[in-house]
Amino acid sequence: MSITFLILMIAAAVAISWPLGKMMTWAMEPAGNPGLFRRPFEKLLALIIGKAGENGQGWKSYLFSMLAFNAVMFVITYTIFLFQDKLPLNPAQIAGMEPSLAFNTAASFTANTNLQHYSGENGLSYFSQSFAIMWLQFVSAATGIAALAAMSRSLAGKKTAGNFFSDMMRASFLILLPVAFVSAALLVLGGTVMTFGGPVTAHTLEGAVQTIARGPVATFAAITQLGTNGGGFFGPNGTHAFSNPTFFTNIIQTLSLIAIPMASVWMFGRITGRLKHAGVIFAVMLLILVCNLAAAVHFEAEPTKALAGLNAEQSASGNLEGKELRFGGSAAPLWTILTTSSSNGSVNNMHDSLNPITGLTAMIGMWLNVVFGGVGVGVINMFVFIIIGVFVCGMMVGRTPEYMNKKIETPEMKLALLALLVHPFFILGGTALFAATPWGAETVANPGIHGFSEILYEFTSSAANNGSGFEGLGDNTAPWNIATGLVMLLGRFLPIIFCIAAAGMMSEKTAVPETSGTLHTDTPLFAVVLLGSVIFIGALLFMPVAALGPIAEYLTL
Repeated sequence: MSITFLILMIAAAVAISWPLGKMMTWAMEPAGNPGLFRRPFEKLLALIIGKAGENGQGWKSYLFSMLAFNAVMFVITYTIFLFQDKLPLNPAQIAGMEPSLAFNTAASFTANTNLQHYSGENGLSYFSQSFAIMWLQFVSAATGIAALAAMSRSLAGKKTAGNFFSDMMRASFLILLPVAFVSAALLVLGGTVMTFGGPVTAHTLEGAVQTIARGPVATFAAITQLGTNGGGFFGPNGTHAFSNPTFFTNIIQTLSLIAIPMASVWMFGRITGRLKHAGVIFAVMLLILVCNLAAAVHFEAEPTKALAGLNAEQSASGNLEGKELRFGGSAAPLWTILTTSSSNGSVNNMHDSLNPITGLTAMIGMWLNVVFGGVGVGVINMFVFIIIGVFVCGMMVGRTPEYMNKKIETPEMKLALLALLVHPFFILGGTALFAATPWGAETVANPGIHGFSEILYEFTSSAANNGSGFEGLGDNTAPWNIATGLVMLLGRFLPIIFCIAAAGMMSEKTAVPETSGTLHTDTPLFAVVLLGSVIFIGALLFMPVAALGPIAEYLTL
């Protein structure tokens, strides 16, 4: 039954991705005749944006607009977090955030990471949750979709990269908002809490008084999963009964984790006019996802070593430590792999309780950062490996590498290598610094190998804009807040900048005709090349640190 459930869930996600990809292309690439529904939206769009959205932008102007908009988002939300105690919709009288925590939170949600060094129901007011956090969950996800659309247009040889402000509005109102509305409605039907009422005071049978937090959870959870945001309304995230109450809501949220990242591949193929090439990319991503999922299910079927030697028996379901038993044995590893592959970061189980190799499979998804990845940016990250694969093949046959009829030369390779190397630099450099200093060593709950893995996971999650964590870590300190905040911002925007710049430079070149020596990127051979590039480069970059952490822990148990 577990294997059948996993197969059906992956098949359902793949099936949903095709029509959703069509919808995303329709939203981001309006036709010459917009139709009855689209015409009033375009008029409203022109009214709201004004002159800023009138003209197409080159890749440099597009990047400037994107960065300026995100900087403004950061400043506004940082201010809201600092002064939320003086703003409305705060029935629980929650205090303003400490400055370093406010910086980390604003950076986290601006970067579509949603790493939480606070507990949602106790750290944020309803105003902060609804008008800062939820707003960022829409526009940060829309930024990723817009960035992919811009890169795709450049690779397709179009005159401009588009207009960032128009793209962001289209992604927000034509993709994310309607899909989130449907998802939220299904979650409410499934029993997810949706109210603006304050906390409820309950008197237990033992006579104790308990304060039960609640709020507009369904709308929050919908965009959390669909936008690969991941931050939970409640600290326990998808394990909380108000957020994820039934097996039905768990299915809806699990599918939401991967739906738009999968559809982004098809949008890329349609905008560039190369659907077969997109199919190759999709197949490579899906193969890595399935293999990683199989490993997670296999290793999580083993009982936890924490109970070894105790008079306790484990169920046939395997490691039940940190699991929500309402969802069954296979739902936890499935969510774990989808949330770390899609750069989502929400959880329906505690990752710190995973068996060592299962924890490694979660890190692998974030280390590679291309297995569908975040909304839009997963394909952008895969573009780096495509460029490297094409370049290596070109050099092997003594031919100038070409991609989409444009030559790949030194400037593009430099940008691709920079985009490739910033990711491991932030992960490995941050881990080394915090593992060697009291900043990290004194905050781990489990000294030794697992404590090292907790530090490694935190920087991995931050650099991959994931947001999940090995929650044995006491990470709400000024050093952690500042370091991970900087890593989240740089890890988010540097690869986008490098990849859009590389695509923009290629768009300015004269197209070269295909010949018998041209490497076709829509064949099984190229799928092997792309898969090899991802696997071997990923192994070279991260195998040593994997051996120091999860693998060493596995071998010592």
